[in-house]
Amino acid sequence: MLTDNRYGKAENRVVRFYKENARHEIRDVNVTTTLRGDFEAAYTEGDQRQVLPTDTQKNTAFAFAKKVGLDTVEDYAIALARHFHETVEPVSSARVDVESYGWQRVSINGAEHDHTWVRQGPEVRIVAVTAADAGTWLIGGIKDLVLLKSTGSEFADFLVDEYTTLAPTNDRVLATSLDVHWRFAEIDGVDWDEVFAGIRATLLELFATTYSRALQQTLYAMGTAVLERFPMLAEIRLSAPNKHHFDYDLDRFDIENKGEVFWAADRPYGSIHATLQRADAPDAGTAWSA
Repeated sequence: MLTDNRYGKAENRVVRFYKENARHEIRDVNVTTTLRGDFEAAYTEGDQRQVLPTDTQKNTAFAFAKKVGLDTVEDYAIALARHFHETVEPVSSARVDVESYGWQRVSINGAEHDHTWVRQGPEVRIVAVTAADAGTWLIGGIKDLVLLKSTGSEFADFLVDEYTTLAPTNDRVLATSLDVHWRFAEIDGVDWDEVFAGIRATLLELFATTYSRALQQTLYAMGTAVLERFPMLAEIRLSAPNKHHFDYDLDRFDIENKGEVFWAADRPYGSIHATLQRADAPDAGTAWSA
């Protein structure tokens, strides 16, 4: 039996410039569309009469970059998802995922250039909108937000067994590449850019100022602060690889290492996740269905 199906056009790289005057603006996004609906015959019989081509979805993503615009990726994604859901008869739900890449203006002699930028990174702003018969859901987020602090973290008094070799430490480097997704309880009247900037600032603040006894505790503190400060959110999900930094053994070279030289190990790594939700959060519906 065919128990599930969906299809779409993945990773449409759309770049939109605004050239109303000499000072141009840039929006650089990666758009993925996913449709669910009455498409079973396409799989079981090869019948394409209900299938909107993925090439059409691609063209629509580019057309909406002009028709709707990319002033905010959230409004763009909402419009695109609702278009597929409301105008394509077989579609029961449409999801639009957008990654937004940051660009910073080049400065020359202290003055910002009107039409030249340098790519920021690696962090990426993300949005996922699902439009369905039951409503519209929006998830915002940020991924690959690389953070590190050189002290203010420990890991000790943990469970041990016959295979435990890790030594406890009361002073360690804490580093991660943070992926965070937050679900909005409401999407009307939201200042998307202001909320995103505020959530990002909160994440940075709590990572820096929370004395961490474990990365788990840090994630909980970050998620709690975000939900407290932004009442329009229903839920937040945090994922954080623990990017381990180990003191490098310099004793063998008769060099004293006072917690100053580290080996940054890329793998294996601890994989830490946390989900926090308001007690009165509205139902998520299909918001998290990729």
